[in-house]
Amino acid sequence: MITISVCMIVKNEEKTLKRCLESLVSFADEIIIVDTGSVDKTREIASLYTEKIYDFQWVDDFSKARNYSFSKATKEYIYVADADELIDEENQKKIQQLKQVLLPEIDVVQMMYCNQMEHNTTYNFDKEYRPKLYKRLREFQWVDCIHESVRLDPIIYDSDIEIIHKPEGNHGSRDFSLFQKMIARGEKVSKKLHNMYARELYIAGEEQDFSQAKEFFIGTVNDNTRTIEEIKEASLILGRIYHNENDIVSFFQYIIKDIVTEASSEGCYELGTFFKEQEKYEEACNWFINAIDASNAVLSIKYQCEFPRRQLLECYELLEQRAKKENKPELAKQYIEARKNLQNEIR
Repeated sequence: MITISVCMIVKNEEKTLKRCLESLVSFADEIIIVDTGSVDKTREIASLYTEKIYDFQWVDDFSKARNYSFSKATKEYIYVADADELIDEENQKKIQQLKQVLLPEIDVVQMMYCNQMEHNTTYNFDKEYRPKLYKRLREFQWVDCIHESVRLDPIIYDSDIEIIHKPEGNHGSRDFSLFQKMIARGEKVSKKLHNMYARELYIAGEEQDFSQAKEFFIGTVNDNTRTIEEIKEASLILGRIYHNENDIVSFFQYIIKDIVTEASSEGCYELGTFFKEQEKYEEACNWFINAIDASNAVLSIKYQCEFPRRQLLECYELLEQRAKKENKPELAKQYIEARKNLQNEIR
């Protein structure tokens, strides 16, 4: 049977920590809590479950805090938990069973991370696999009978265990602040973080968050080392910014960069909202329909389904009202029917 160290980094988690720890004690052989500066009852709650509570001075870097927590672990495997997660009784039993049968060659166990879309996280799937259990010390082995080499890729097992993500709210403002500090320090933003920044803006960003990101994404567009995907992400962000600023020329300059490659749902949606504001409702409908049927979302799945459908319903109603005002009953009837059909689809 394997042993498990639970490693957590926390700060001011008094609202969710007890719930989380209660769901971990059934399979944890030790619990490591790294506190990055709590001023509430977090440490008091943690002390009910473990004596291994460590202070770590926050340096705007989650990786450093995670690495420190790993350095304190002593068991064979490390389970990474956040305070806003919980595991129900059925899945606790699955982890207990996993401890009995896990093969020693497994380096990483992935578990299904659930309930991600309820609180505007940066993910576009309500369930997806995430690595949650890691072998603390990897054993390197030679492979291949000829031209032998050391196996570097981890052996990953996809389990059927489900982890429920249940935060009190989203962490957008915290994350945007960290992105801005990273940029101010002149650090290179990786392709992964570039995508996460753009996604989080589209999913949870306020107008001021977009404005603060403006110079960074202009830099992306002008950087010939950035990929097509990154330029597309930057163009969508800049299109939204210039739309907010009512700079129509710049708005079209950047949205067209998206449309002329492979139009995204977000780009089509932005054009739909523009034409709706201009009271060109037929044209707006065309772009909202494109957002749903003729493109794919690259930043937020809601721009491929929920948001354009909502806008379409409003446009059909406005077109119906216009048709009635112009004494065109047959045309009004068409828009009434279109609205009913769309409402049935949504149901």
